[in-house]
Amino acid sequence: MPRTITVGFDGSPESRAAAEWAAREAKLRGLPVRLVQVWEPVPEPMTQAPLLGAETHQHWTERVPREAAEGLRLRHPGVEVTTEHVTGRPAEALARAAQDAELLVLGSRGLGGLRGFLVGSVGRAVMASTERPVVLVRAGEQATDEHEMDEAGIPSTAAPFRPVVLGLDVSSPDETLIEFAFDAARRRNVPLHVVHGWNPPPYYAYGMALEPAFQRELAEVESTVLTEELRPWQQKFPEVSVVAESRYGSPSNLLIDASQEASLVVVGRRMRRSSLGAHIGTVTHAVLHHATAPVAVVAHD
Repeated sequence: MPRTITVGFDGSPESRAAAEWAAREAKLRGLPVRLVQVWEPVPEPMTQAPLLGAETHQHWTERVPREAAEGLRLRHPGVEVTTEHVTGRPAEALARAAQDAELLVLGSRGLGGLRGFLVGSVGRAVMASTERPVVLVRAGEQATDEHEMDEAGIPSTAAPFRPVVLGLDVSSPDETLIEFAFDAARRRNVPLHVVHGWNPPPYYAYGMALEPAFQRELAEVESTVLTEELRPWQQKFPEVSVVAESRYGSPSNLLIDASQEASLVVVGRRMRRSSLGAHIGTVTHAVLHHATAPVAVVAHD
């Protein structure tokens, strides 16, 4: 049974944007889309309330997903779309649904209506607990946002995709993360822009100035390490053009800046299984809150 591109769907504008993105990605990958709606049970006395009664339940669990699926099939011919209704806590239910998915796609409200994401508690919990890649799509995201302008300077899906951006830490590179980004670039037929931000040794953080000669030396070392790390992947994906950027500075800021010209930003999340629970990571957290393109969070060991 093929994996699906699964969407957490609740009928909100952000979940509809996620569903549209998922359908476009499904076409690139030749996979079906599954809209998963989670209904969290309410206490028995509250089910008698007009806004929480049987008619409302039926509307949100049957009519809304069905109409959304029909619309996706019309707008994305050839993409198989199914719906599924589950009951339980949203974060737990979506994490379970992600286990059999190629990708899990979630929607998010925008910050200020212009840039960045407002990541809710459900989204954070799902991203921190699932081992499958999770893509976050901002409400209002349009297909044309992921493409270059056409020759007339007008947004158009007929124009080429914008590059895919990968945030890479060369001190702990992971094959799952790198392969995901190269594959995404290959499917879009675009360059892969690899961003590596580095900082000087810790003792320079305590007021010691970084001498220009030493900074140049560090820059050369970091650039060489990045080039060598990417070399086997360029051989594996010869059709993907790579633009490698190794710069002194905050990885978060560099990725956020690069997201303005990206169709997709790919970042990693290290899986940590402990009594303290999982977390997303500071760079990924910053990118999720300030990137202007859809963000794929790839879990890795």
